[in-house]
Amino acid sequence: MAKRKRKYSPSVGDDVAREMRRFERGTARSGKGGKGGKVKSRKQAIAIALSEARKEGKRVPKKK
Repeated sequence: MAKRKRKYSPSVGDDVAREMRRFERGTARSGKGGKGGKVKSRKQAIAIALSEARKEGKRVPKKK
């Protein structure tokens, strides 16, 4: 059986975990430089983390 390639690089999980901690504390904000509104859902927090990982050039699947 052939090995499958990872869809996400391992460091992306750390980025998502960091953003989830911010969300749980209530300090996560959307928008450039944290100037946007408060993040109100887990999905939104994960999307922000994945978006930032893409900007850093990490391996993350494209947005659908």
